[in-house]
Amino acid sequence: MATLRVRPQAAGADGTVLEVTPASAGWRHVGFRIVRLDAGQQYAGGEAGREACLVIVAGTADVTVAGETFAALGGRATPFEDRAPGAVYVPAGMAYAVVARSSIELAVCTAPGKGAGQPRVIDDAHMSRETRGSGTNTRHVRNILPENEPAESLLVVEVITPGGHWSSYPPHKHDTAAPEAETALEETYYHRLNPPQGFAFQRVYTDDRSLDETIAVEDGDVVMVPRGYHPVGAPHGYDLYYLNVMAGPNRRWIFRNDPAHDWIVRQKR
Repeated sequence: MATLRVRPQAAGADGTVLEVTPASAGWRHVGFRIVRLDAGQQYAGGEAGREACLVIVAGTADVTVAGETFAALGGRATPFEDRAPGAVYVPAGMAYAVVARSSIELAVCTAPGKGAGQPRVIDDAHMSRETRGSGTNTRHVRNILPENEPAESLLVVEVITPGGHWSSYPPHKHDTAAPEAETALEETYYHRLNPPQGFAFQRVYTDDRSLDETIAVEDGDVVMVPRGYHPVGAPHGYDLYYLNVMAGPNRRWIFRNDPAHDWIVRQKR
């Protein structure tokens, strides 16, 4: 049985359906939670020593941070809609509240911080977009909180992989601190599928195969990536969305492709 897959559960009293903490994952940096609320319901949070990026994956909500309210954020019906999510950056130690205006799916992404910076809405203009790859390796990326936007530890990105395509491919890793060659970043993948009865596959493996898991993921699952390469495949007929959260000692995304498969990109250069 795979140990890196985390499945959603019935909603708790605060709307939480899924949670990954540093303690539950056995690592030091990334925290991730999915909260589902109906219109009028509220979720409150904020942790000493941990910054947050609140991503309204679907639906519309008001977000209040340290007494300042950001109204009517989000608005897309599903994460597969071609528009930006609502997103708010919350410095470490600040309390926040999210009030749903409609049914919402909220991702709470956290990592260590000292409280630097100010709370802010991350608007569409600050979420760069790109299409990576070609052919059946094409996927569409929206950088919600990239390294060139202010934060202390967090990196947050969402990706749409069309059915029949591969993503995070060729297999790459970022688990070793090697100056200007690779950074050490923990990562979570939050998966959604369209139509939702679909499935996808993710493999997480190291060079020596001391870690080697191939995971069938379904709608709403999280895959934890503590180390190793981590490609994803979406079967024909099912588009795949995933929300990535990364954090580590150095807030840069420098990765290394699996040398066995790097020829796939080298031949196109």
